[in-house]
Amino acid sequence: MADPDVPVGTTDDLASLGRLDESILLNELKHRYNNDRIYTYVGDILVAVNPFRDIGIYGQQQSELYKNKRRTDNPPHIFAVSDSSYQAMITGSAVGGKRNQCIVISGESGAGKTESTKFIIKQLIELCKGKSQLEQQILQVNPLLEAFGNAQTTMNDNSSRFGKYIQLKFQEGKVMGAKISEYLLEKSRVVFQNKGEENFHIFYYMFAGLSPEQQKKYKMSGADKYKYLTNGPSLSGVKRLKDMLAELTNAMDLVGFLDTEQDEMFSILASTLMMGEIELDANDDDAAYVKGSAVSSCAVSSVSELLGINEDELKQVLTFNLSSARGDVFQRNYTKHQAQDARDAVAKTLYGRLFSWIVNKVNQLLAPELSLNPSDTTEIGILDIFGFEQFQTNSFEQLCINLANEQLQYFFNQHIFLLEQEEYKAEGIDWSYVAFVNNQSLLDLFLAKPIGIVALLDEECRFPQATDHTFVEKLTQNFSRNHHFIKAKVSTSNNFSIDHYAGRVEYNANLFLEKNRDTLPSKVMQMLRSSTNDLVSQIFRGTVTRTGTLALQSRRKSRKSVKQRLGNRNTMKNLTVGAQFKNSLSILLELLNLANPHFVRCVKPNTTKAPKTFQDKFVTAQLRYTGMLETTRIRRLGYALRPQFADFVKRYRVLARSPKLAADKNGCVKILKSMGMTDWHAGKTKLFLKYYHQDFLEEQMQRYGESAVHIQKIVRGFLARCRFKALVKNAKRQEEEMNSYLLQMAKMSLDFQQKMSKIEQGDKKIPKAFFESIRKGDKVVSIESPASQNKAPETANKESSEEDDDDDDDDDDEIIEDEFVRIKKNLFGKEGTRQASVHWFKATQSMAARDPSGVFAKWFHGIITRRRAEDLLTGKEMGYFLIRVSESRFGYSLSVLGETRCKHFMIDLTPTGKYIIVGERPVFPDLQGLVKYYQANPVSPFGDILKVPCGQDENELDYAELLADRRDKRGSGVPSSIIRSLKEKKIDADEAIYSTANGNTVTLPDPQNLGVENNARSRPVSEASYLYVDSELCRTNSADDVPPPIPERLYSGASRLRPQAPLPPRGGGAGPQARAPAAKAYAPKKR
Repeated sequence: MADPDVPVGTTDDLASLGRLDESILLNELKHRYNNDRIYTYVGDILVAVNPFRDIGIYGQQQSELYKNKRRTDNPPHIFAVSDSSYQAMITGSAVGGKRNQCIVISGESGAGKTESTKFIIKQLIELCKGKSQLEQQILQVNPLLEAFGNAQTTMNDNSSRFGKYIQLKFQEGKVMGAKISEYLLEKSRVVFQNKGEENFHIFYYMFAGLSPEQQKKYKMSGADKYKYLTNGPSLSGVKRLKDMLAELTNAMDLVGFLDTEQDEMFSILASTLMMGEIELDANDDDAAYVKGSAVSSCAVSSVSELLGINEDELKQVLTFNLSSARGDVFQRNYTKHQAQDARDAVAKTLYGRLFSWIVNKVNQLLAPELSLNPSDTTEIGILDIFGFEQFQTNSFEQLCINLANEQLQYFFNQHIFLLEQEEYKAEGIDWSYVAFVNNQSLLDLFLAKPIGIVALLDEECRFPQATDHTFVEKLTQNFSRNHHFIKAKVSTSNNFSIDHYAGRVEYNANLFLEKNRDTLPSKVMQMLRSSTNDLVSQIFRGTVTRTGTLALQSRRKSRKSVKQRLGNRNTMKNLTVGAQFKNSLSILLELLNLANPHFVRCVKPNTTKAPKTFQDKFVTAQLRYTGMLETTRIRRLGYALRPQFADFVKRYRVLARSPKLAADKNGCVKILKSMGMTDWHAGKTKLFLKYYHQDFLEEQMQRYGESAVHIQKIVRGFLARCRFKALVKNAKRQEEEMNSYLLQMAKMSLDFQQKMSKIEQGDKKIPKAFFESIRKGDKVVSIESPASQNKAPETANKESSEEDDDDDDDDDDEIIEDEFVRIKKNLFGKEGTRQASVHWFKATQSMAARDPSGVFAKWFHGIITRRRAEDLLTGKEMGYFLIRVSESRFGYSLSVLGETRCKHFMIDLTPTGKYIIVGERPVFPDLQGLVKYYQANPVSPFGDILKVPCGQDENELDYAELLADRRDKRGSGVPSSIIRSLKEKKIDADEAIYSTANGNTVTLPDPQNLGVENNARSRPVSEASYLYVDSELCRTNSADDVPPPIPERLYSGASRLRPQAPLPPRGGGAGPQARAPAAKAYAPKKR
């Protein structure tokens, strides 16, 4: 336990305090908050108090502090939660080895849950060293969804009006994909907002950020003209909103939304707002009709044009419904109120389906490229769901939101209190019961069957004559004796109250039935499905699943009988919003229960959303209803870690230093005693450890691991030295043998010379010339080895062929929820080969690096190596740069000369074909835009700015092999000055350019025609020579002289020339036959 005399606010873990009550808990949090220590531990639970300002603790330096560290190594931080969940997923924990993790972030609206989610994801990407485009896409998902799913309320300026569960999929610690599940978007906000609140952010972004031309295209007028913007324009600054739209469009580009899709999205959004301008009235028969005023007529025309539907058909579906019986067609006219409801329902459905399509599209783009084996993958889920809400007027949405928070509170209680204390009792642990508020009875009030609030609401929705008041009467009739339910004092009122775990909330039941039904007339669905706007047609042809999401990928069930399929389809079709939300909560809790939970409790310090303000009474209420005092007490006294005996021994057996350790209770006790640990208990099947025991055990494991590495280092060094000594000894022996052999040879040579001398002196008849020829070696017979019969066979076909594996198995089974698997299509060959990169460039990038006139930019280079790029930049000034085509992947590399060295950055293409430097956020439609941006802005975090483009070396064109075929009418990209000179002299420019680009060679025309001296010799050249004519190489003293060799230069690919034979004389080069040997002699060397 901590020293009770420790100053207030300096204790990082409140569970270590010697004394603890409500006032101590509050004072600790208050003092820490005032000193910008917004994070505090309660055992293994993190408490986060919203500072309502940036306190500068989320940079790269802080991120590095919380990588693979113990919880106690650094002050409490949200990054520590990411690290603990990631390490538990990778290396396992004392609880049960590797398993999925989930991070549950809870708190009321405005407590900082959304920001906490973004920081957690950011740190998880840092931990897996994610620098690829996928990780950058994942980081952009939250800002994207915030624009469409968040709004300003009286409690929060950036309130999530939907819930989301983000699942990050990992394989061997590397993120492979992500999936987002959405819950209950507050669609009613589209048509009405309470006083002091705003519509969804995206509408205000459009008014501030779209250009006048775009606003005219989408038929937009001033924000104060729209009835669906109840409280007028946004109070946020125009500049900020404009920047947010730019950030949003950049995020959509990066994630992979096409330009056409973005255009159609803005059309749907504009038409949604314009729906509110359609004015409806009723005639004397109370039959609704669309007014013919200028505003209303303009609105009908604009909506029809933007959605791609017929004007008359739109008027019809808003004012009457057609039905048939026994072959007769009946028209049922709507009343004015019904017509207004139909109009608002269309607007809400348009926005709701668009939002679901965005989530579906994100899931498609972020899905793993291959279907991963579940046994090889793990995941970390982050739950960011709407906080507990209590407004002046609380409707159906607040009821569902608060029900979700009740479920999360029950999940928290179950893990922290209920299951833990039940285990103590079952395992025979001596334990004093810690009381807590169990909200199980409140959940039964909502979810019990057949009598629960949700069930009664669904039942009432089945009766055509039911009203919101009859629903309230049924609630009063069934729950009047339930202590959680409080009926209204006035019997004619539609209000009722519920005592939630966070306090009493009064609900207004007006529109409960309509919002729960959430239906559209069938004619509206038919009209929108036949829209000429592709996106509108797509989202209304999709299927709504049992959890309320939109299914678009046509995932199918296994074959069943037609009767079963029809039955399921009808059931799904009739599900209400309440039933869908109930199903989605059930699935969410299943996912959470299958994972190891980490809890983050967010606390809102005041009701004014002001920094540096801590309201004691308001914070105390939050601490009470979240049970933080009881949580602190059970974390201090209880045993948060409860591993099975076998799991514990399997992970920590090395600590006992016993090779034969039984995986039972005795083995666990031996490990714990060998470590000198105290304050633990061994039950019947499990160990019971304090939350801080795991940190100690992991520290010991790390120490043992370091010791093992040290021992290995010593042993390996010893073995290496032994091997080295043996090699030295063997080398000395061989040296001695060689010296002995050489001495013998020298002796034999000396003997041979002496014998020859004797023969020369003794036989006078042999001529002296014979002996001289022997000494010179002229008469020595050399035996040449026969030509090798085992030459490597030449490759008959050097071009790789690829087979398309098309295994398409379609059937007519029923469509259920989407299953997202991203398929990476490769039409260019094996990625990472030069040939594939050339094919990719020619097919998709032939105009990417050209200026408006069609000429390649000076900074562009072909497929050259990293070292070659550094050679080109060596000796240049700081800021010189080039962009080269990558061979290892389909993309580019940016090389820039920094202050001390050359730096390289990857340039990737987004799914929509736009360009981004990996690790950076800006997305560009072309490479020219990218270069221009980074000539004015540094490439963070290094601060390097692109200054001067680095062109080709003299007589070099390293992108010759990338030039387009003759069929490509966009041109080769060869500078126009060369082409103009060729045409003026009546030279076939196409033949000169494309023949070399395709691997052939041509003869350079008489250099005098290109301004070269008359004595220059014609010669076959690569395309590089056409662009950079080297006059020095063309000068010779006479026509019969052999031309000097071409200087060795680092030509790349087909442009590198290697002379193999002298050129023919100038006079013999008139005809094609005379030119052929020269062409062959200077043919490019194939790799």
